[in-house]
Amino acid sequence: MASGVKPRVKVPGSVTPGEVITLKTLISHDMESGQRKDKDGNLIPRSIINRFTCDFEGENVIDVTMEPAISTNPYFEFDAKVPGAGTFTFTWYDDDGDVYTIDKAVKAG
Repeated sequence: MASGVKPRVKVPGSVTPGEVITLKTLISHDMESGQRKDKDGNLIPRSIINRFTCDFEGENVIDVTMEPAISTNPYFEFDAKVPGAGTFTFTWYDDDGDVYTIDKAVKAG
């Protein structure tokens, strides 16, 4: 497990059905490419978040595949049309098999 990994998301608290909202995500992760060497000359193993998904009530909103060139602490901002109240599920997949998930509910307002 990568150390210090902390996912964060920002969603509106309430939505109007059919409204397009902006979602913001950030995950604290070092994103080691596997191409750098440590002070002893040994390769540092690759450790990146290789996939990010967001679903709303089980329906996919976005699915992103990431490669070693992705920056440290990847940030995503994207829009989604919301049919009404429900829950967004944000998921990040790590090379080491770890999965980080946050659920955020929005209310109809």
